[in-house]
Amino acid sequence: MTVFPSRPRGDTRLSKVIKKYPGLFGVPFVLIIVGASYGLSTFTQTRYDLHDQKVKQVTKEQELNLDRNRKKFDIREEYFRLNAVADDDWEPKRIARPKGLPEWGVPPTEPPPKKDP
Repeated sequence: MTVFPSRPRGDTRLSKVIKKYPGLFGVPFVLIIVGASYGLSTFTQTRYDLHDQKVKQVTKEQELNLDRNRKKFDIREEYFRLNAVADDDWEPKRIARPKGLPEWGVPPTEPPPKKDP
């Protein structure tokens, strides 16, 4: 098996500077993350604004067309209207029973005879 030669970490100039001043690496990284967050928030807000405009346009069109002829909703009126419609559409119809089955279903089985001691 090959042994890899060890290389000391402190040889490079960059590693010495980062070791001495850790903020040189961390602060710019954090600033990029925060800046990107604010930058992306404007794009996200634009997306939601466009969506809201579409929704508002549809509701204005609906208001113009639907509110004119709308009558007041009454739950009792709907109840009676639906009951009247439901009663007219059906008729009771008898279904033929299978052969060998009595009129009122399966007859009860007789209990076993009791033994007299």
